[in-house]
Amino acid sequence: MYVRRLELVDFRSYERVGVDLEPGPNVLIGANGVGKTNLVEALGYVATLDSHRVATDAPLVRMGATSAVIRCAVVHEGRELLVELEIVPGKANRARLGRSPARRARDVLGALRLVLFAPEDLELVRGDPAERRRYLDDLLVLRQPRYAGVRADYERVVKQRNALLRTAYLARKTGGSRGGDLSTLAVWDTHLARHGAELLAGRLELVAALAPHVTKAYDAVAAGRGAAGIAYRPSLDLAEPTTDRAVLAEALTAALAEARSNEIDRGTTLVGPHRDELSLTLGPLPAKGYASHGESWSYALALRLAGYDLLRADGIEPVLVLDDVFAELDAGRRERLAELVGGAGQLLVTCAVDDDVPTALRGTRYAVGEGTVRRVD
Repeated sequence: MYVRRLELVDFRSYERVGVDLEPGPNVLIGANGVGKTNLVEALGYVATLDSHRVATDAPLVRMGATSAVIRCAVVHEGRELLVELEIVPGKANRARLGRSPARRARDVLGALRLVLFAPEDLELVRGDPAERRRYLDDLLVLRQPRYAGVRADYERVVKQRNALLRTAYLARKTGGSRGGDLSTLAVWDTHLARHGAELLAGRLELVAALAPHVTKAYDAVAAGRGAAGIAYRPSLDLAEPTTDRAVLAEALTAALAEARSNEIDRGTTLVGPHRDELSLTLGPLPAKGYASHGESWSYALALRLAGYDLLRADGIEPVLVLDDVFAELDAGRRERLAELVGGAGQLLVTCAVDDDVPTALRGTRYAVGEGTVRRVD
């Protein structure tokens, strides 16, 4: 799989730009702040319907414009598919596949499989559990796009359940005689258990498949300096590890019943996949709080490379993006990384200094300026 062409209209700093890309390495060179990351962010958005840099869509639309368009031609197994997304802040995004309107924007998921590593990924190691849960869910959707619906359904249930609990909490706090109407809470418990079990099982299966790839990738990037490991830590106690959806739904139902009084007292849902953690370790110690800057950087990179390797093992050849990576690596790590990714079907690298990119990855080169992208012969 590779992206043959990318076109942007009113996306970030670009009023209008188009660039033809090639299989193999593509290197985007330009000073900081001229829009290199905007290009790969757009591709990441097509792959995940999310930005790795911001939580809302509004910053993606160029100042003064009302919407932005991302259009890319994706070649897979000799066939080309045109994918188009129109981003309209505050409204549902519109999508087209092969020039035909899609019923929902998420119907484009799976058309472009892409793994992106960026400096923001340090938060995978140093940040809150939500960053690691997002990493898992994004990778889960890349492997099996149907999980986009599971994820959306679960998030909707948690939002509705939290609203109900919050109303009851506020009523009780202000002296309401009944503390709010909780008559429908049991219904939302059932929905949470069903959707939560599906999401939890998917994550557990993913972590089991991903773990050996993380260990291998970190060993390769860090040249054997420490053993990396990952483990999934659910917010409920399981008698024994399982991915059986029915068993997990029963366990979630029981955990919700046990937590009911605490949830009412706090006005929020305390049990479910939205409270789980992905544990990252280096040897016997947790990576968060103990890993050095270099180790954290290597770990974050290993997580992305592990996802890339897992997709390839599944028979999926994703596009690989390294956004401003090589400037942070010493010479040894640069060369080891070049060896690891040199065989990618399509690789996009952004850099401010051409010499930061190892010779083996030079490939096709592009000069990025203010609002322009030009191929360099």
